[in-house]
Amino acid sequence: MESILLYHCRALLMDEENTLLDPAYVVVEGERIAAVSSTRPQGPFAQEIDCGGNVLMPGLVNAHTHIPMTLMRGYAGGCDLHTWLNDWIFPAEAKLDDRAVRAGADLALAELIAGGVTTIADMYMHTPAIAQAVLAAGISANLSCGGVYFGAPGDFSPAACPDCDHQRQLTEEFHEAGNGQILVDASIHGEYTSNVPLWQWMADYAQRKGLGMHVHVSETQSEHEGSLTRWGLTPFRILDRYGVWDTRAIAAHCVWTTEDDWAGMAEKGVACVHNPVSNLKLGSGVAWIPAMKAAGVPIALGTDGVSSNNNQDMFEEMKFAAVLHNGVTRDPLALLPQDVLAMATREGAKALGRKTGRIAPGYVADLILVDFTRPHLTPCHSVMDNLVYAAHGSDVVMNMARGKIIYKDGTFLTLDLEKIQAEVKSYALPRLFGDGKTW
Repeated sequence: MESILLYHCRALLMDEENTLLDPAYVVVEGERIAAVSSTRPQGPFAQEIDCGGNVLMPGLVNAHTHIPMTLMRGYAGGCDLHTWLNDWIFPAEAKLDDRAVRAGADLALAELIAGGVTTIADMYMHTPAIAQAVLAAGISANLSCGGVYFGAPGDFSPAACPDCDHQRQLTEEFHEAGNGQILVDASIHGEYTSNVPLWQWMADYAQRKGLGMHVHVSETQSEHEGSLTRWGLTPFRILDRYGVWDTRAIAAHCVWTTEDDWAGMAEKGVACVHNPVSNLKLGSGVAWIPAMKAAGVPIALGTDGVSSNNNQDMFEEMKFAAVLHNGVTRDPLALLPQDVLAMATREGAKALGRKTGRIAPGYVADLILVDFTRPHLTPCHSVMDNLVYAAHGSDVVMNMARGKIIYKDGTFLTLDLEKIQAEVKSYALPRLFGDGKTW
């Protein structure tokens, strides 16, 4: 097994003590970190990487996204969530095929990789095409199909619900593919796009197969109040009644969740995935993350789909999370830089059931290098402050995923960006939006 030494760097370990190791030497063997020290270890090493005095940190975890929706970047703005979905997004998505989804996923993966993301949780249709793109790109992904069922509960059967078949096929073909590079999660798109029999089926399937669960929860006021009208219970609580949370689980958005919901989430270990930019752009509201955190709810961070963000820059997402909550609570200590960095690394990793998000022996070697010689990162009184308040995804100069360098100094080593962009322009966009326009 070949070993790699990374040296001449400051390493933000993302342990609970927020250790900044300077100087740092990190040894990678295969897919794992083998050693971390402040003195140079004995070699020999198959490869030595001079990090140029820059900051080495764990790769970022984007814990909720829909990567093929890059095809809809900037499309149908100025709408609330439900108008946006029903009048614009769903009709466009009905035209998707595997090839278009693969093109959108490839484009998204290039953006994610260049911005320092090494792990994602993605929920979308045509999921096998996404899985193939992920395997080729080299990052890790928890994939789910976002199960929906609009039929009458009495008419439900797994054979009558295509997403049950999708879930089974996806699990059988791709769960733990690439030596765990892909994990398949069970999923329910949301309370308002499904009903009891599907919830029960997905909950049972997840428990039998040892899968996680991925659900949109209380993203908007109308969704939340609709559930109260239908069931007399919040989305979290009605899904809880049918066993949806009896496994490792993430709940995306949680904007309108209640204190009672938070108590249940903390008890079950259900992680909230905060998506501040998307929630603000769609006018959905602000999730009360400091209060959830105080209630013991695990918190991760995500961008949501590009169509409601409009990018996948996790550095931007960290800054929004920090300044948003400091502002709305009028408390500059509401979320500190170390809090949002943890959400974007080790806490996201835990939520997805992965041993990454930290620089420590035995952890997956998901590592990124941030160029701190940039003018907007100079001077550096605090590495954490600079990362959260000043850095951009474009400051990432190296992305190592699962021990393999997949991006370095602007060059993609697993993706052909020119070919991807040509496929998006010549096939995917005309398929969704028609010909006659120069994209």
